[in-house]
Amino acid sequence: MKTYAFIDASNLFYGGEKNLGWKIDYQKLLYYLKEKYEVSRIFYFGDIELHGFKFDYLKEETVPVEKAKSYLSTLIKERGGKLTEAMLLLINRHLQRARFYSKLQEFGYDLHLKPVKLYEQEDGTTKRKANCDVDMTFHLMKEKDNRSGPWPTSR
Repeated sequence: MKTYAFIDASNLFYGGEKNLGWKIDYQKLLYYLKEKYEVSRIFYFGDIELHGFKFDYLKEETVPVEKAKSYLSTLIKERGGKLTEAMLLLINRHLQRARFYSKLQEFGYDLHLKPVKLYEQEDGTTKRKANCDVDMTFHLMKEKDNRSGPWPTSR
């Protein structure tokens, strides 16, 4: 039987880590899903800040984490001295997130990363959003025929 898991990173982060103070061991989570539910593939949908890294939706389904990580490292090395301390800290934090995603990939997660986009709000503030929900829904529909067994039904 094929069982897939679909993880929305923002729900996991805001629902577990931020709101409840949980620290999630992603390697143990992967092991748990595989052992308890016989999950054969775990899709992980998350966002990534690019800081000018060129990404083409038409050529790649997801932001290539290793290339993005390399780009951010190079950006810090080459322009670090010219950036404000706040900007340098921000880029470094985003590099740490890229390294985290790289580790998830090593564990066996199937990453689907979208670049963060900025949206101007009516009150003049800027909202950062990646909108992974559409991608996750698309992949759920795309993979529906790869499952085995009946669809779960409500009683």
